[in-house]
Amino acid sequence: MEMINALGRRKAAVARVYLTEGTGKITINKRDLNEYFPSELVQFVVKQPLNLLDVAEKYDIKVNLYGGGFTGQSQALRLAIARALVKINAEDKKALRAAGFITRDSRIVERKKPGQPKARRRFQFSKR
Repeated sequence: MEMINALGRRKAAVARVYLTEGTGKITINKRDLNEYFPSELVQFVVKQPLNLLDVAEKYDIKVNLYGGGFTGQSQALRLAIARALVKINAEDKKALRAAGFITRDSRIVERKKPGQPKARRRFQFSKR
């Protein structure tokens, strides 16, 4: 099997994933997964598609990750891994879609409008 690559985005985060056959090592920006994401919950989110298909020990994953915060980054990475797994085996798509890992979450921060302090908040107003 050659290298499979896929892209995942969420909010401002972009994850480029390179999948090769291996022992289940996940390297993010040349650092180990546990080092890059110390939080157990975030690590769980990243590994969800792999655990769903029971292939956590089958592939080595190299990731370029930039933009956003740790939640956005982890979810972008989850999407990228899911897309890469679909490229390897198209039959897995149904299971991954049912778990919600294939859908791109398009919600991003709304822009601030002029004449307002925030995107929707208005300046305080009184008629007197």
